[in-house]
Amino acid sequence: MKNSTQVSYFTLAAYFDTGLLKYFYFLIIMILYVSALCANVLLIVVICMNRSLHEPMYLFLCSLFVNELYGSTGLFPFLLVQILSDVHTVSAWFCFLQVFYIYTYGHIEFMTLAVMSYDRYLAICYPLQYNRLMTANKVAMFIALVWLYALIATVVGLFLTVSLQLCGNIIPKVYCDNYFIVKLACSDTRVNNIYGLIVTCLTVLCPVTLILYTYMRILKVCFSGSKQTRQKAVSTCTPHLVSLLNFSCGCSFEILQSRFNMSSLPTTLRIFLSLYWLTCQPLINPLLYGLKMSKIRTVYKSLLFGKRT
Repeated sequence: MKNSTQVSYFTLAAYFDTGLLKYFYFLIIMILYVSALCANVLLIVVICMNRSLHEPMYLFLCSLFVNELYGSTGLFPFLLVQILSDVHTVSAWFCFLQVFYIYTYGHIEFMTLAVMSYDRYLAICYPLQYNRLMTANKVAMFIALVWLYALIATVVGLFLTVSLQLCGNIIPKVYCDNYFIVKLACSDTRVNNIYGLIVTCLTVLCPVTLILYTYMRILKVCFSGSKQTRQKAVSTCTPHLVSLLNFSCGCSFEILQSRFNMSSLPTTLRIFLSLYWLTCQPLINPLLYGLKMSKIRTVYKSLLFGKRT
């Protein structure tokens, strides 16, 4: 019986020989990665450089864009190397490092979207009290708590995984995944399963409950308010809702594929579904918020063309 310290590497079994097409896939992934880097860095610079954007909503967005850079760095360079490689093995320590990147990214993304929904709820439902309810100190506290929770939750889960006794080293994915590493265990995984359930409730169910509550209240205000109130709510909430739905659908695809037998689906489609939640969000969020939010567009144009806003 082997334990985790004796497993020196993992084999990623989802890769298959694509011949010369691997260069085409490499080019596509490279374009996506560069696009995600440029778009997110640009919006972070726009928000940081302009004092008029130093408001709670934009500071939360800045944290979201930083997380997109963080998640992209944990996945895209790894994919680029693996696509061109003929041997799809990865050292155990690097595999656990990637698990750390991916899981902290997922936790931060969901929790940040939940905090942003609460911020929109205060801004729309309590506009006169908003500056008192959402101060700069509270914004910093929310951002710090989101990142701290994600780091602690991931480190504890990873520690439980590392301490397992493993009887194999083959992961049927194109990247390292904690769920599949736990499935390789030949020791008792009840603690891992219970902890995973608790973290899922805290990371998914609690934020979803908060988001549903806040948007029910926002809709109530919109239906009973003026046309101007409805327009403001739509303009600020639409990007957030689209981002939330996109990330939720991507996570759902991944969970369904991991928990159920999807061997009937084409291999390329299964790989795409497993990567969707990690690759599309860093690309979609900058477009959503950069194009939909007029204040960001105005500041961006002033910085780019030197025009005064």
